[in-house]
Amino acid sequence: QAQFVESGGGLVQPGGSLRLSCAASGFSLRYYAIGWFRQAPGKEREAVSCLSGSDDSTYYADSVKGRFTISRDDAKHTAYLQMNSLTPEDTAVYYCAAGSTISDLYYYDDWGRGTQVTVSS
Repeated sequence: QAQFVESGGGLVQPGGSLRLSCAASGFSLRYYAIGWFRQAPGKEREAVSCLSGSDDSTYYADSVKGRFTISRDDAKHTAYLQMNSLTPEDTAVYYCAAGSTISDLYYYDDWGRGTQVTVSS
């Protein structure tokens, strides 16, 4: 059973912004590494951004550096992805994942439904 519910996606024009939310189901995100992944049509799922649960270190894919920001609210059991200056290349279904470390996120397989982001004029 999927552990997360992703939301906040939608249709946005190029240059616009969206904030995605990832709500954990039945457990606390505290001390977990959190990751956002995306999958565009015909492409493999790729890591977009990750946040360590131990030292708050972050990872951003080169394609989103300076535009996306990952964050978390442990009290709300929710992680976020603020996406600015969106381009059509950001169009994809976005998913979140959790693990003990950022490296563990790449082996995550309990994917939720994700949230669709479409960037188009």
